[in-house]
Amino acid sequence: MSVAPAPDDDTPTVTGSWNVVVQVLEQAGVQDAFGLPADDLDLLGALDTTGIRLVLCRDQRNALFMATGYALQSGRTGIAFTGKGPAVTNALTGLLEAKSSAAPLVLLSAGTSANRRGAGAFQELDQLAVVAPLVKWAARIDDPARLVPMLRRALLIAREGVPGPVYLELPDHLLTAEIPYAGVEADEYEALRPRTVQLAEDSTAVRTLKSAERPVLLVGGGMRHHNADRTLERLADHMGAAVFCTASGRGAFDESHPRFCGLAGLYLPEAAGELWLDTDCVVTLGSRLEETATFGWPCRIGTEVPVVQVNVEAAEFHTDFAGPKVLADAAALIAGQLARESVCAPSPDWRRRTAAIHESLHTAHRAHLAELAEKPELHIAEVLAALSDVLPDDLVLVQENGLQDMWSYSYPVHHAAPAGGSVVPSEQTSLGFGAAAAAGVKAAAPDRPVVALVGDGAFGLFESDLVTVAEQQLAVLYVVLDNGGYGWLQSQLDQREKPLPRYRFTDPAGPRPGGREVPGVQRQLLADKATLRADVAQAWKYCESRRPVVLHVPVAMTDSLFGAVAGGGDFPLLPAPDHIQDTQEHAADAQDTRGANGTNNSTEGSP
Repeated sequence: MSVAPAPDDDTPTVTGSWNVVVQVLEQAGVQDAFGLPADDLDLLGALDTTGIRLVLCRDQRNALFMATGYALQSGRTGIAFTGKGPAVTNALTGLLEAKSSAAPLVLLSAGTSANRRGAGAFQELDQLAVVAPLVKWAARIDDPARLVPMLRRALLIAREGVPGPVYLELPDHLLTAEIPYAGVEADEYEALRPRTVQLAEDSTAVRTLKSAERPVLLVGGGMRHHNADRTLERLADHMGAAVFCTASGRGAFDESHPRFCGLAGLYLPEAAGELWLDTDCVVTLGSRLEETATFGWPCRIGTEVPVVQVNVEAAEFHTDFAGPKVLADAAALIAGQLARESVCAPSPDWRRRTAAIHESLHTAHRAHLAELAEKPELHIAEVLAALSDVLPDDLVLVQENGLQDMWSYSYPVHHAAPAGGSVVPSEQTSLGFGAAAAAGVKAAAPDRPVVALVGDGAFGLFESDLVTVAEQQLAVLYVVLDNGGYGWLQSQLDQREKPLPRYRFTDPAGPRPGGREVPGVQRQLLADKATLRADVAQAWKYCESRRPVVLHVPVAMTDSLFGAVAGGGDFPLLPAPDHIQDTQEHAADAQDTRGANGTNNSTEGSP
C-alpha cells in the first residue's frame, strides 16, 4: 500500500475527521445533508458550527432516498451520512436507486479503525466490497493527510460525466487524528465545456436526420436541468418531430407543447401508438433505453428504422438498437444543430398528425373526467385533476410505482405543467422511494409545492420518518392511496388460475385509512368528490404554513391504470414486442387486448 507523503510541518491541522469534512463541504457550497450518524455523534458537534442543515432521519434507507430526491430536484450533489456495518447495508437500496437514477450523491460512512480490522471488531464489515457494485467510486481513508483531497475527489466524481453515487469511508481512528487542512480556494475547479457542438455534414447521424420524414424525439432523464433556455422545444419544431419522454425525463420538455404525445414504452398512450408504427427515425437524448422505455416498440425500430442515440458516456448507449451513436453533451449538440438550416425534412402530414394526436389525448381525457364526474365514487384521475387545478403551476409531483399510483405516469391523466416538475423512481422502482424522496425534493425546493403520490404499502415503509418531515418543516403534501396493502401483488394473486387462498397482500376488510398521530402533521380523509377541491385547497393552506399533510384516499382495487389487463410478473400481459407487426391493422387488433384504461403503459426511471 502506498503511503502519502507527510504534510509540510507548517501545514495547519484540525483535530477530528468530521470537523474537517464539514468545513470542506461548506466550502463546496453544501447547504443540506441527510442521515443517521454513528454512535460517536462527533458529526453533530461539527455540523453545529456550520450553516449546513442535517435532516436527521430515523432510517438509513430513507436518508439515502431523501438525498437522491434532493439531487434529482436541484441538480446539486446530495450528501448523506451513516454509521458502519449494518448502517451501511441499510443504505444499500438507496445507493442502488441513486446509481440507477444517475443522481449525484456522496455517502460518508464510519468504519472500523485500521488497528482493529480482522480482530473481530464491533460491526466490522468489508464495506468497500459491499458498496462497490452500486457506486461510481468507493474509497477508504486511512491516512489523515488523504482526507481532504479524497473528499474533494468524491465531490467531483459524483457530479461529473454521468452523475451517480460515491462512497467514502472514514474509519474510527480518524476521529481523534490531526488532519492537515489549510482550507481551499472557492471555485478552484471549473468544467470547461463547449456551449455548442456540431456534427460533421458528412456524418452518419446528420445524413440519417436529413433523410427522416417522420422523426420521433425521445427525451430521457439525462436532459433534466439541461433545457432552461427551452432549446428542446425549438429542436422539436425544427425537426417537426413527435416528442415523447421517458418517466425520468418528465419535466425536461414542455408537455403542453403541441408535439408532445406522452411517455414511451409501457406508458405509451394508445392513440400515439400509430406514430411509433410509422416513424422512420428515432432520436433519443440522454436515455439508457431501459426495458420499460422500449417495451412494445415495433421490431422494425432499431433494425430498418435507425435509432440515433446521444449520450455523454459510451456506457450509456444501448447497442441492441442499430443506428448512429453520438458521444456528446446533448444540450450543446442541440444548440449547435439548431444553427443549421435544416435538421430533418418532415412531411407536412407528419406535423399535422403529431399535433392532432396531442389534441386528441387531451380531448379524450376531458371526456373521461366528465364520465367519472357522473359516478358517485371518487377516482384517482379526479384526484390528480384536482391537484393540478388547485395547486400552483410550479407543482413538483413525486411518484411511486405501485398498482394505483401508476396513474400518474399516464399522460395526460397527469400533465406536468411547463413550470412544474416530476421526480420518479429509477428502473429499480424501490418501494418507498417516492415517499422519502419527496422530503429531499422539498428541502431542495422549499418555495414550491411538492406532492407525493404514494400507495399505502410504500407509505408504510417510509412512515417512521414522517416525524422527521414534521420536525424539519418539510411541508410535503402526501396523497396516500389506501387499498389495504400491496395492490400489484394482490392483483397478480387474484388472476392466478389456481387460487392460493392462504395468502393475502391486502387487507380483506378493505382499506383502513389513518395512522398514528404525529405532532405537526395534518391528516385528512379525502373521499368525497363533492368537496374534493375544497379539501385539497385546505390541505394546501396547511402546507403553506410549513406543515406536512397526509391525505388518505380510499381506493378500490379496480381503479388501476391497467384495468382488466392481466398481470404477467413485472409487466402487464400486453403484446410482446416481437409480435408487433408494422401494420396499422395488426396494431388495431393488438390494442383490443389492452386494458379498459386505453393505455399501453410503466416506467423507465433512469436517464
